[in-house]
Amino acid sequence: MTTISSSAETARSPREVFTAISGLIVGMFVAVLSGTIVSTSMPVIIADLGGTQSQYTWVITASLLATAVSTPIWGKLADLVDRKILVQLSLALFTVGTVIAGFSTDTNMLIAVRVVQGIGVGGLMSLVMIAVALIISPRERGKYMGVVGGIMALATIGGPLLGGVITDLWGWRANFFVGVPFALIALVLLQFTLHLPGPQRVEVSIDYAGIVLLAVGVSTLLIWVSMGGSQFEWDSSTSITLAAIAAAAIAAFIAVEFFVKEPIVPMSLFRNRTFTLSVLASIAIGVSMFATSVFLAQYFQLARGATPTESGLMTIPMIVGQMGASIIIGQLVSRFGKWKGWMLTGSVLTTIGVTLMAMLRYDTPFAVVAVYMFVLGAGLGMVMQNLTLIVQNDTPPTQLGAASSNVNFFRTIAGTIGVTVMGAMLSTSVSGYIKDGLSAFTPSSAEEVEALKHLASGNVPKVGELPDAIRVIVESAYGHGIADAFIIAIPLAVLAIVAIAFIKNKPLSTKNAAEQLREQAEESMIDVAEAEVGASTGAVRVVGSEASKR
Repeated sequence: MTTISSSAETARSPREVFTAISGLIVGMFVAVLSGTIVSTSMPVIIADLGGTQSQYTWVITASLLATAVSTPIWGKLADLVDRKILVQLSLALFTVGTVIAGFSTDTNMLIAVRVVQGIGVGGLMSLVMIAVALIISPRERGKYMGVVGGIMALATIGGPLLGGVITDLWGWRANFFVGVPFALIALVLLQFTLHLPGPQRVEVSIDYAGIVLLAVGVSTLLIWVSMGGSQFEWDSSTSITLAAIAAAAIAAFIAVEFFVKEPIVPMSLFRNRTFTLSVLASIAIGVSMFATSVFLAQYFQLARGATPTESGLMTIPMIVGQMGASIIIGQLVSRFGKWKGWMLTGSVLTTIGVTLMAMLRYDTPFAVVAVYMFVLGAGLGMVMQNLTLIVQNDTPPTQLGAASSNVNFFRTIAGTIGVTVMGAMLSTSVSGYIKDGLSAFTPSSAEEVEALKHLASGNVPKVGELPDAIRVIVESAYGHGIADAFIIAIPLAVLAIVAIAFIKNKPLSTKNAAEQLREQAEESMIDVAEAEVGASTGAVRVVGSEASKR
């Protein structure tokens, strides 16, 4: 009897693993850094390009929207075609978009180019996690994902600090070029260090209908949410038309996904309790994560009058909390194989953190703000990477790409919608608070008259250039308005606690996805071999019995 031996590779040392994923880590760092490095300079960019508060939000939202829509597409492609080429393509696309963004001449051009950036980021965010899953087992993955999460936290929260320094020294356009050398290094590392198994499927089937319907549905939804109440009334024909188009496109997308051969979002994934509950938790975490990175810069610069550099320095407590929790908890998860208690603790800290953020005011002592940021950062650091980890641990290897990317997809889309809604709420709140603050104000100089005209235009103000009397009113308005925006994140954070509490506490596997795929292939070969042997034995027996009868 012939046996098929396992070809399991010799266990890699941590150094070998880090060498293999070095290009992925650098690529991820560049993608996240280039997105966050402009956050502290965004008030300066929008003011320099003559943009409004609504356009400010859309510069952020355009990139997040493109990331959200493209993430599941990249994930599905990873199950069908060469993953290494996909990683390199997404990184190259992102780099080109970033360079063009540095030459933007107006806000609309910047918004358009941020879409290109977002498509590249969508690929990197999903493909890096998929590649890590193919190389490292879930049990060992915790410590490496913790490092990846820590690097993401460093880029997410440290980017604003670097961006502030660069803006003050060389101007905001330099922020878009600083990541290019790192992107080139990442491309070289990917070429020589990343070796991934090819997908099992040979025939490639792309869900084009799903791609179009998803893009139309999500885009229309965001346009409706962000512009309703300001560009048109909620009960107007425009509002009703946009809402109807968004609902119809999303419903059609869900219907199509049940019937196409290779759906972007396989509906069968939602039969998996771990996946479904992780998606719900990701929605809540996504809103808190993106809202913090977007609105903290505005709070420090527009509510506290900080420079971009000062604004970046003020986010250090957030860096320490998120990066420290991500790395330390990742190590503990790998060592002991226990994840649920840490994730529940993280979701509770996230809820406390966003609640504290909703209490901010322009004159809140910075020491108190630092504690708020640290608590929120620690909560996010404990939960973010582990959500992807537990989904990968409870998903068949053949659906690894779709499952991993869809957790990221729902987190990003929720963050995008959340930021859009919070931005619209912020714009309305700030206008109301400024109007109330100026109701009893009488300008006493030409400088104050000119400042009032600028505020009336709706453009984002340069707070440092405002007269003192008006400046206090504007800072108070932004401080109160940003706190009000965080109220939206509180019930969602509570939802994360509930979702994580009901996730099945499944032990982490000690085999990586590539090994699981190889075992499945070997089992299939054994089954086929046994079937062939059984068939031939049966045929001999039949022939023999017929001969004896004669």
